[in-house]
Amino acid sequence: MQYVILGNGVAAIHAAEAIRSLDAHGPITMISDEVLDPYCRPMISMVLEGAVAPELLPIRGPGFYRNLGIDPVLGDRVTSLDVVGRRVFLEDGREYGYDRLLIATGADPRPVRAPGNDLGGIFFMRTENHVRGMLDVLPRARRALVLGGGLVGFKAAYGLLKRGLQVTMLIRSDYPLSLQVDEIAGTLIRDELIRSGLEVRVGIGVTAFEGNGAVKAARLSDGSTVDCDMVVIGKGVLPSLGFVPRDRIPVDLGILVDEHMQTWIPGIFAAGDVAESVDIARKTRWVNAIWPEAVQQGRIAGMNMAGRRVSYRGSLSRNVIRIFGLDVMTAGWVNPPEGDGFEMIRHTDPRAGTYRKLVFREDRLVGMTLVNDIEQGGVLMSLIQGRLPVKGPREALLCKSFNVGQLL
Repeated sequence: MQYVILGNGVAAIHAAEAIRSLDAHGPITMISDEVLDPYCRPMISMVLEGAVAPELLPIRGPGFYRNLGIDPVLGDRVTSLDVVGRRVFLEDGREYGYDRLLIATGADPRPVRAPGNDLGGIFFMRTENHVRGMLDVLPRARRALVLGGGLVGFKAAYGLLKRGLQVTMLIRSDYPLSLQVDEIAGTLIRDELIRSGLEVRVGIGVTAFEGNGAVKAARLSDGSTVDCDMVVIGKGVLPSLGFVPRDRIPVDLGILVDEHMQTWIPGIFAAGDVAESVDIARKTRWVNAIWPEAVQQGRIAGMNMAGRRVSYRGSLSRNVIRIFGLDVMTAGWVNPPEGDGFEMIRHTDPRAGTYRKLVFREDRLVGMTLVNDIEQGGVLMSLIQGRLPVKGPREALLCKSFNVGQLL
C-alpha cells in the first residue's frame, strides 16, 4: 500500500503515526511546502513576544521521518491532482503515485487587497518563517499596525507590544474576536486591550500602504493615515485547496468528508484545517480550524487509510485564551441566529469583571462564553460535546459552583 500525505502539520504527522502503527512496511511519502521538521504552529506567537526560542518549536525529534520510514519531500507545493490516475504533481515537475492519499495542507492566510501590499515589513503570521521575518525587522521598527481582531491579530499585537512597539489594531467588525464571542464579551475585551496600551480602532480597514521599498504608513477607510514600519495581516485563513479538482472532489469552504475522514473519492482522505466535517453543536457541516481537532482528524484518517474502520464523531469549536487581565473561554455555537429554538441566558458582574453566557437549543447546551469566570468550563464543554439534555433549571449553570449531576 503506497501512502501519500500532503502536508507535515499536526494532522499529517498524527495520520502518519496512525498508519505506521497498523502498517509497518507500507511506503509513506510526506509532501510539504515548508522545509522544517514538524513544529507547534500555535507557539509561533510566543516566539514573536520573546517568551519561547524558535528552537523549542519542534514537536517531533530530528529522526521523525527516518524512525517512521517516511520519505519527506519538503520545500515544494502540490499544483494538481489526478484522481483517476492516482497521482499528485509538484511545482518542480515531480509526480508521485498513491493508493491512499491524505490532503492535510492546512490553510493559507487571507490576503489584504490594497495597493502597496507587496512592500517590505508587511507580514502574515501563519508559519515559523513568517515570524523569523518579523524578528529581523523588529530592531528597526517603532510603530506596528495589526489588521484583524481575531486570535491571530490579538496574539500578534500582544507580542509586538511586549517587544516595546506602539501598536494599533484595525478591526472591521464592531469589537474584537467577533467570531468567538458576542458584543458584551467583545466590549469587555476591547476595553481590556485599550487599558493595556493598544490603540484599537473598530469599523475601519486599510485602503493602501505607502513606502519606498518598505512600508511607512497606511491609508485607512475613514480617510486618515497611520504611520507604521511593520504590518501584520491577521484577517483569518482559507483552506489551502488550489490544487483540488472541484469537479471531482466536492468542496464547500473545506473538502467535504464523511465520518471516516474520506472524501467522495474512495482512497482520498482529508484532515485538519482543510477538512469540512459535521459540527457537533450546529449539527451541520463546518470547518473548525483548531489544533485538537486536527490531531483527532489526522489520527482517525490515518487509521482508516491503513484499513481500520474508525468513526469521527464531529468537531467542536473551542478556545481558551488569556487577554492581558482577562481569561476567556468559548465553545460551540456562541452567536446563533435569533429564534429557531435558541435560548440564551446570561449573567454579568461589572464589579468582578465577569460574564457568562450559555446558549441552549431545545433542552441541550450548544454554546458558551465565559469571561473571567471559567470555573467548570470543561464541564460545560462536555455537556455540549455529549449533547446531554439539561432537565434542571438552566440558570443554575450560570453559577460556578453548580452540580451538573443534579441538572441532567
